[in-house]
Amino acid sequence: MSTSPRPPFTLTRRALLGGFAGTSAAAALTACGGGSGSSGKSVKVVFQQFGASTVQADFLAGVKKEFEAANPGVTVDFEPIKAGESDYYTKLQLLMRSPRTAPDVVYEDTFLINSDIEAGYLTALDDRLGSWSDWPRFLPAAKAAAKALDGKTYGVPDGTDTRALWYNKDLFDQAGLPTDWQPATWDDVLTAARTIKSRLPGVIPLNVYTGTGVGEATTISGYEMLLYGTGENPLFDPTARKWVIGSQGVVDVLTFYRTLFSEGLGPDIKQALSTDFSNTTNQKLIPGGELAISLDGSYACGTWLPTGATPWKEWSEVMSVVGMPTQHGDGPPVSMSGGWTYAIPVNAQNPDQAWEFIKTVTSRKNETTYDVNAVQIPVRSDVAADPEFVAANPTNEFFAGLVENTQYRPAYAVYPRISTAIQQATEAVCTGDRTPQQAAADYDDAVRDVAGDDVIEATS
Repeated sequence: MSTSPRPPFTLTRRALLGGFAGTSAAAALTACGGGSGSSGKSVKVVFQQFGASTVQADFLAGVKKEFEAANPGVTVDFEPIKAGESDYYTKLQLLMRSPRTAPDVVYEDTFLINSDIEAGYLTALDDRLGSWSDWPRFLPAAKAAAKALDGKTYGVPDGTDTRALWYNKDLFDQAGLPTDWQPATWDDVLTAARTIKSRLPGVIPLNVYTGTGVGEATTISGYEMLLYGTGENPLFDPTARKWVIGSQGVVDVLTFYRTLFSEGLGPDIKQALSTDFSNTTNQKLIPGGELAISLDGSYACGTWLPTGATPWKEWSEVMSVVGMPTQHGDGPPVSMSGGWTYAIPVNAQNPDQAWEFIKTVTSRKNETTYDVNAVQIPVRSDVAADPEFVAANPTNEFFAGLVENTQYRPAYAVYPRISTAIQQATEAVCTGDRTPQQAAADYDDAVRDVAGDDVIEATS
């Protein structure tokens, strides 16, 4: 969710802690401790509370029992942060700055690793990983996602994800659309959305995340899913190691967004720009039959499982998935992958016990449990082959099959600020404040400001 992505803001310590909240399951995790920092007898763990979902909180509660039983006298204290993605990242960084407030373990989005290393927040784990017998079982791509530009590894991943179009077969049938939908181009997707709009009043035809409210979800699940289907220049040129500006692909992506909202094919713009909209989409709109098509991650159906925030027994009969086509149908389906890691801050008070906790939470048994319940694509080879995972979800095979052609975000230190510029550009065209061409020019200016000389003009 995955996931995890920002315009800085200032919070006092009191305001910061006042922003932490959780569900009853999450609250139960915090029964021990609650003071600043960690004592020698405790391990403080911070993670994001995703809306009403308690999948991770419930999972971690089980890990806590296992860890404390194996380590007498040591307690695990959880501090869930209930916030949108942007706010979570900012609050996490504020916590890590001081030994007084730093957790021992943080749940870190892979795309933030380089920026947090540059800020001096995280500890390299290579010495510990070198003697851990489980580390060779982690897939190379997952290891690469947790590795920084300095060649060192700063986190242990717990799963990854891919992305595609989720669609409601019942709504498609009511609108006279094929329930085995196979869109080949962007136009095919928009045509289906227009049909839904004309034949099913009150149903949102298509959701593509936009704006700054949902943060990184806009960038990876919306904008980049479109950009990498244009056949134009990518976000970042890996050979030149420079950020690409002046790309026609950017204009095309922003034009798609403008079409979506100017024709009323997407959600209400105020709703789409809310900070909790990604939770609203999967916890309310889709199970309520209010949204026909959604461009989202493999993890979306985790919300509808018995362990999810909105259990929905019929979801596997109602919902289907199809690959996101390229702009003109001239390539395989597009997918983007992200992922999260467990990392140790530089200012952690109990790094040795933090490492023992990370080994426990990412063991084969625990990663199998989490990947099944949270609908994650495994990053351990032994979990990927585990019969429990293979049989757990009817969409697992489809989404795992997208890994072959998936793209990963360029997780350089400036990426979070590039991502913010992307979110601002999409928001500007969706609200009608800027044309696609104007918003693309604004984006190019922002990239120049952020990346300095590390930019390159598009070749086409």
